[in-house]
Amino acid sequence: MQSLPSGSVDLSFWSPPYYVGKSYEKDWSFSEWQALLREVIHLHSRILKPGGFMAVNIGDILCFQDESMPRFQADNVRRKKSPVTREQIIKLKQQYPNARRADLAKMLGCSEQTIQRRLEHNNVRGGKQIASTRVKLTGCMVEEWALQAGLYLYDQRIWHKDPCWANCRWHSNSYRAVDEFEHVYIFWQPGITEYDRQRLTSGEWSEWGSRGVWQIRSVQRNNRHEAEFPEELVRRVVRLFSPAKGVVLDPFVGSGTTTAVARQLGRRWLGIELDEHYADIARKRTNVT
Repeated sequence: MQSLPSGSVDLSFWSPPYYVGKSYEKDWSFSEWQALLREVIHLHSRILKPGGFMAVNIGDILCFQDESMPRFQADNVRRKKSPVTREQIIKLKQQYPNARRADLAKMLGCSEQTIQRRLEHNNVRGGKQIASTRVKLTGCMVEEWALQAGLYLYDQRIWHKDPCWANCRWHSNSYRAVDEFEHVYIFWQPGITEYDRQRLTSGEWSEWGSRGVWQIRSVQRNNRHEAEFPEELVRRVVRLFSPAKGVVLDPFVGSGTTTAVARQLGRRWLGIELDEHYADIARKRTNVT
């Protein structure tokens, strides 16, 4: 990105690593992940054309580990393996105030873990040493870094995708929602923006061009890349936010979805990828020799 000419890109559309433990990011610290995104966004301030756009597809971190967060306490009333109740334990403790947890467990015919779970709503094993998790919003960080680079949040879309049941095993044992949407944040580089309603048909404007929620199926088989987004998502962003024959950049090109679609739509394109395996897939997919 540092070698690109100033003001050479009409649209940058990319989806960075989400810091959710994928193979290509599993060894990163949170601060390293933040530094990467901050640097990439900063480099856009020079290479975007005045009036151009940077569109970032990103999901929130749904299980962000936080050492400072109090241990989450839960009383799962429907899935207890032991019939021993909290009330029984409290009553027994009143009768035997000096009884240890092991003593109470022996008297009630259950495990020490059950005693601890009932009294504290916490697990004595299996997760006790792991930090609690919470939802971490990514949009606020991305907007802050963009503002520091002189880019302004112009618009946003919600990509409503297929529910990721396999990645949401907690959904049946808590009140958390299944993962089924991501964000597309569109940032504007100050300058004159070409506005052409002919980029879409009137039907397309009403069906999705002016709609805030885009319902697009996820990629059904991630056999090229473990975090591939659908071509239709790229197609909509490129058609909306770049002029005909404009230059489209993807600094996290992966398996080449952005470059392949940009070429199909008659745009010029640039793709950057550190992993040679994915770069080779992207070249073949974009018909580059």
